Amino acid sequence: MILLAIDTSGKNGSIALTRAASESATDLEILDVVPLEGGTFSAQLVPQISNLLKSHTLTKNDVDAFVVVSGPGSFTGLRVGSAAIKALAEILQKPIAAVSRLEAVTRSASRPDSVAVIDAGRGEFYVGEYELGKRPRMLSEHLLSREELLSNLRDRFIVTPDAGIADAAQKSGLIVEKIPDPRADVIARLGWEKIRSHETISPEDLEANYIRRSDAEIFAKRS
Repeated sequence: MILLAIDTSGKNGSIALTRAASESATDLEILDVVPLEGGTFSAQLVPQISNLLKSHTLTKNDVDAFVVVSGPGSFTGLRVGSAAIKALAEILQKPIAAVSRLEAVTRSASRPDSVAVIDAGRGEFYVGEYELGKRPRMLSEHLLSREELLSNLRDRFIVTPDAGIADAAQKSGLIVEKIPDPRADVIARLGWEKIRSHETISPEDLEANYIRRSDAEIFAKRS
């Protein structure tokens, strides 16, 4: 089985091409990972997918399932990524596994009781708490201000890919682990778990998880 995973949720993104020996295989072979430069996802994504498949003598028809980061993150990036995967999955009639970026951060930590924190801009932070076991379960994903973060997570183990957050947390006396930003190959492995557990969605059901409302929604409500 061929899986294509993409992440366009952050400042930079990536695409991973992976293969599983069968639908029941637990191992996933990473064939390739291609970086995406931030700010130009809409121009890069589809051509990069095409080039990646060609470089491995594959076409879009060889893809058996798709994995995509559904959020939280950049509004524009999430829209670009979800639109591309929706279109491909609908044309090919293939399933989609949606993965939270916060779950990917949590599961990249060295401790199972970690709280994931990523920068949301405007002095706010996306925070995710997961119960990790045989079948990971989301406990909560929400938005906190800097003050709320420092007070609410005082006795928790924080994990983040953001150097600025890690530095600020350490200076405030919080326990923090800085990890590399999870790439699309990490997303692919989490997506493969969901696919094997039949936790997939159809293209029409794929929605971005922004957590924070967009400026357009905020201003529309005020007017």
